Amino acid sequence: IWAASFIVGCYSHNETTTQGWARSAMTDQIHIHLVSDATGETNHQIARACMVQFQGVRPTEHVWSLVRTSSHIEKILTAVEAYSGPVLFTLVDTELRRQLNEGCQRLKVPCVSVLDPVLDALGNYLGVESRGTPGRQHQMDAAYFKRIEAMDFTLIHDDGQLTNDLSE
Repeated sequence: IWAASFIVGCYSHNETTTQGWARSAMTDQIHIHLVSDATGETNHQIARACMVQFQGVRPTEHVWSLVRTSSHIEKILTAVEAYSGPVLFTLVDTELRRQLNEGCQRLKVPCVSVLDPVLDALGNYLGVESRGTPGRQHQMDAAYFKRIEAMDFTLIHDDGQLTNDLSE
């Protein structure tokens, strides 16, 4: 399963770069590819936080969620070739990361793992390695189901008609 959606925000890019990526002169549009092995929410929030720091260019975000296969990476790279622009990713699978990085190098576009610096710093500080499991922040545990139960209770009783079990 793959999805591409388009959202508009603010971003700019310069003519030169220290990484040797091909950059065009200032334009009013840029494509940015957000690749994730889970929902993509983290990647999207980081991209938006960064993009608002720049003015003059409107990005088109290509959001790729639930990326778990090599064939999915191939589809993404085809889109990156058609709509050239930076790739920001949150992938934990080493083979998919390698494939994406190599494809971006071939296409001469930046490819950035947005969580690596944070995970590395925390791992060094804590003296342990991260688990590398996609979507762990979205696990459905007992606390999640308790929150859902509370919302259900609220929705059932929000009109004041069912008051017999309000003491719960």
